[in-house]
Amino acid sequence: GRDGGSIKNLLKDPNLKEKDPHPEIVRVVIGAVKAVAQERAEDVNLDTNIVLDLGLDSLERLQIAHSLEQQFGGRFPEDVLQDIDTVRQVAAAIEELFGVERIHRSLTEAVAAEDVLHSREVTPEDYQFDLLPEYRRLKMTMSELLSTGVRNPYFAAHQGVVRDTTTISGRELISFASYNYLGMSGDTAVNKAVVDAVNKYGTSCSASRLVSGEKDLHQKLERRIAKWIGVEDSIVMVGGHATNESVIGHLLGPGDLILHDSLSHNSIVQGAILSGARRRAFPHNDWRALERILQDIRDKYRRVLVIVEGVYSMDGDYPELPRFVEIKQRYKSWLMVDEAHSIGTMGKTGRGISEHFGIDANLIDIWMGTLSKSFGSCGGYIAGRRELIEYLKYTTPGFVFSVGLSPSNASAALASLDVLEAEPERVEKLRHNSKLFLDEARKRGLNTGDSSGTPVVPVILGNSLVALKLADRMVSQGVNVLPILYPAVEEAAARLRFFINSTHSEEQILFAVRLVEESLRELYPDYFADSDSDRSVA
Repeated sequence: GRDGGSIKNLLKDPNLKEKDPHPEIVRVVIGAVKAVAQERAEDVNLDTNIVLDLGLDSLERLQIAHSLEQQFGGRFPEDVLQDIDTVRQVAAAIEELFGVERIHRSLTEAVAAEDVLHSREVTPEDYQFDLLPEYRRLKMTMSELLSTGVRNPYFAAHQGVVRDTTTISGRELISFASYNYLGMSGDTAVNKAVVDAVNKYGTSCSASRLVSGEKDLHQKLERRIAKWIGVEDSIVMVGGHATNESVIGHLLGPGDLILHDSLSHNSIVQGAILSGARRRAFPHNDWRALERILQDIRDKYRRVLVIVEGVYSMDGDYPELPRFVEIKQRYKSWLMVDEAHSIGTMGKTGRGISEHFGIDANLIDIWMGTLSKSFGSCGGYIAGRRELIEYLKYTTPGFVFSVGLSPSNASAALASLDVLEAEPERVEKLRHNSKLFLDEARKRGLNTGDSSGTPVVPVILGNSLVALKLADRMVSQGVNVLPILYPAVEEAAARLRFFINSTHSEEQILFAVRLVEESLRELYPDYFADSDSDRSVA
C-alpha cells in the first residue's frame, strides 16, 4: 500500500476528475455508500459529494470507510479520511492505497466466501490488546501530540473543588474547563446536604431500585425535577451518557426511525445505534431540512423520534424549539430534548429551553438532562408523561439492572434545586458572564462560531496544532482551558472550548479573553488578518 502523502497528492491532482477509477472499485464504493445513505443515494454517481450532496455525518462517513476497509483488507491513513469528499475520490484513494490487483483478489475472495465457508487464520492482532489496530492508532495519535513539545492537556489531576478557579500540580489557575455552571459543586449548603445524606443512608443504594435500592430521596428528587421542568414525572439514573444510550436504545427498534441533529452528543448516536432503528442526521438546527425528510419518508416507519439539544456543548447555540414542536406534531412523531447544558442555564429562573421560549413543557414528549452540570451532582434523568416514566422504571435495562443513584448524588441534586429556587440571581449572573465573554471575544476578533449567549463559548482556530499550543500557552499563563482537536471535530473546526460559570468575576473573564488574543497574535498572526481588516474599515 501507499502512504498517506501520495494519496493526498493524488486527491489534489486537478486532472483527477477526468480519470475514471477501476469500475469494480467504483461498484463497491457506490454499494457501500448506498448501504449507509439509503434513499439519499438514489442518484449517486462518481462526483457525488458524500457530505454536501448526501448530508452524511462523520459517523456515517466512518461506517463507509470501515466497510470498505473490511472488503479490501487494509486501512485508510488517518490524515487522508478528512480530505475525501466525493465518490470518485474514495475510489481513487482505494486504488492508490491497495492497487488494482490486490483489490481484484480481495473481491474475488469475497465472492467465493459467499458460496464456500472457510476458516480465517487468527492473528495476534485479534487477541492481543497491544497489537489491536485501534490501540496502535491511538498510540500514534498520542505520539504525534507529544512530538509538538507541549504537555498532554488531558487527564490533568485537579486537587480540590473546580469553580472559577482550580488547583493543578499545586498551581491555582482560573478555570474555564468545568461545567459547574451555577457553582453548586462545592456550595456550602449542597455539601452539608450530602454529608447529612451519607450519615443517614450510607454511601450506596447497594441494589437496583426495582428490588431493594429505592430510597425516599429518589422519589423526592424525581418529583422535584418533574415540577421544576413542568411535566408529570421523571426518572433518575446513574449517568447522563448511560441515560441517553439506554433509553433511546430501549424505546426504539427495527422498523423505527431516529432523526437527530448532526451535532448531537455521542450518547444520542450510540443510543440510536443500540436501538437497531434507522438512524439519520439532519443539518444542524435546520428544522426545514427535518421537515423535508419527514415529508419524504415518515410513512415508511412505525415510530419516529426526533432529537435535539437545549444547548449544543461544542458550539454553544440552541434550536428554535417551537418550530421543532410544530413539525413533530404535524408528522405524529416524538420529540426528545437533551437539556444537559440548558437546564439551569436557560430561562429566567433556569428551568431550561421551554422557559426560554415560553412554551408548555408538556408539548415535548421526552426531556433528558444531567445532574452533573447545573445541579452539582452526577447522573441523568428523563422527564415527561407519567405513562412514559412508569414504563421506563419497569423495563429500561440501564435502570432495572443497575444500582440506584447514590444517596449523596441524589441529595446534592435536591439541595442544588433548593439553592437555585432561593437564589435565581445565579442564573442572571451566569447569563451576564456568558454575554460579557462572548462580546469581548468578538470585539477582539476571535471566531466564536454560532455561540448564542449560553455558557459554552468556542474559540474556533481551524488548526489542531494551534489549538494545542494555545491551550498550553494559556495554562502557562494561569488559565485552564481545553483544546478540542481533530478527529473529535473536523480540522477546520479545531478550537478551544470555554465553559463560563456564575462564579467567574469580570476581571477573570476579561483577562482570559485578552490572553487568548495576545497569545494568538504571537502563535498564529494570520488568524487576525480578516478581522483586523474589518475593524480598520469600520
